[in-house]
Amino acid sequence: MTDQERILGEIEACEKLLIGMGEEWKSESVPDMKSLYEKLDRLIKDKDYFIVTTVTDGEIFKSTLEKSRIVAPCGNVTWRQCSKSCTKDIWEPDEILNDICPHCNAPLTGNTIEAENYIEEGYLPQWKAYTTWLAGTLNKRLLVLELGVGFKTPTVIRWPFEKTVSINKKAYMYRIHESLSQLPETVKGKAAGVSENSLEFFRNL
Repeated sequence: MTDQERILGEIEACEKLLIGMGEEWKSESVPDMKSLYEKLDRLIKDKDYFIVTTVTDGEIFKSTLEKSRIVAPCGNVTWRQCSKSCTKDIWEPDEILNDICPHCNAPLTGNTIEAENYIEEGYLPQWKAYTTWLAGTLNKRLLVLELGVGFKTPTVIRWPFEKTVSINKKAYMYRIHESLSQLPETVKGKAAGVSENSLEFFRNL
């Protein structure tokens, strides 16, 4: 049985599905990103899932995936914030037509960790929804798919996912990454590393 076949079977059988998406899922120079997100939606739409993404391009929010089941702790470039952080306000795309802060006239910038002063309030409501959902996975058959997550922000997905898998006796994780699929001793026997670009792996699912 191939890794792809095994994972498709695991998706079918799991009670809860946790997905982490990292750097390999940046949309730059990936012409079929929209169709990849739609494929993911078709695969998991009947499952009780949550997606944590560190990708800040906002493409996932344009997809058919349920926005209420996605959290982007590193922000989303399509949301706008004051570049001077004079306010905690965050605006939707095109809400402020001239892209100038209405409070202090500074330019707006993407609401991401790349901003000089990242305003985290934008993702916090969804983070609360995620942590509530995660608490409900204990002692459930949990499948964890970590797709293309490196070490840029390991405290967001990589390390917490390892902890989740080590605590939950019914959890199993697949870590899929071109060069960083290594696993720690804490998840030995409860996880598999797949040394392949996660986009290519997913295209072949």
